[in-house]
Amino acid sequence: MINMGMQPISLMFLLQNLCSSFTFERHLLVVPVDGSHWLSMRELLDMLQQKGHEVVVVAPEVSLQIKPSKSFVMKTYPVPFTREEMDKVFKGSVMDLFKGGPFLERVIRQYQQAKKTSALFLATCSHLIHNKELIRYLEESKFDAVLTDPVLPCGAILAEYLSLPSVYFLQQIPCGLEYQATQCPNPPSYVPRVFTDLTDRMTFLQRVKNMLYDMPNFFLCDIVFQPYEELASEFLQREVTVPDLLRQASIWLMKLDFVLHFPKPLMPNMVLISGVNCAYKKLSQVGHALFSLLVLAGFGNLREAERQLS
Repeated sequence: MINMGMQPISLMFLLQNLCSSFTFERHLLVVPVDGSHWLSMRELLDMLQQKGHEVVVVAPEVSLQIKPSKSFVMKTYPVPFTREEMDKVFKGSVMDLFKGGPFLERVIRQYQQAKKTSALFLATCSHLIHNKELIRYLEESKFDAVLTDPVLPCGAILAEYLSLPSVYFLQQIPCGLEYQATQCPNPPSYVPRVFTDLTDRMTFLQRVKNMLYDMPNFFLCDIVFQPYEELASEFLQREVTVPDLLRQASIWLMKLDFVLHFPKPLMPNMVLISGVNCAYKKLSQVGHALFSLLVLAGFGNLREAERQLS
């Protein structure tokens, strides 16, 4: 079954239904990803705490955005790098995103930057799962589920080890692994790839271009995810791949909205939760008027927008 146009639903309504299936203790283990990925997840944890659920976050001692909060219990573990080293890697990644250049040049830059960031995140994950004291605590805590961002599969490894159901909270995964893991269609003739500047309506030559642009992803994914397969296989004591881990998810909470993204196929357990990244603030009268004009223009009613503007 393929959902070609699932409407975004209320995140609070969804969380209430998810949490209603938890046991009386209602313990939720959270394995986040640092940086901007954490910011929207933190808002979600605040809502869960308000509903009376106990949330435990495991995070490295050195991080950019993950800080203690009254909304959750925080368990930290040591990592083999300093804050200065982390800042240097992340700033390099951010600056690289704003650099233009030919396609091949951008791929090479991404390759080099992926090696640096991957080494840092892999070290973080390795020190988490090999921290015997922390793992013993997680085993004894009897959690009901794992909430994690699968852009890096460390949370998926822990969920598999602890035999817990997992909820994924994400926008997308490099190389489209969310489609491979869920067996969701991702045709290059329909879904635009990164860097192509194409729409979901393509000519034959544009479809060929879209497919060719997707090929370097296989090499980039090997750099990023192959070490996690080795780490997971060692930790779980059996051969496992990253798609094997990801396909164990009970539900995928996708921070997507068809207003901002091209329509594409989704599987039944992939739920859109658009708006989670937005702050809820009342618009001023001026802001509300400008918003109305943008809506009118967006729906093609340019004459009405011009009339109100004048």
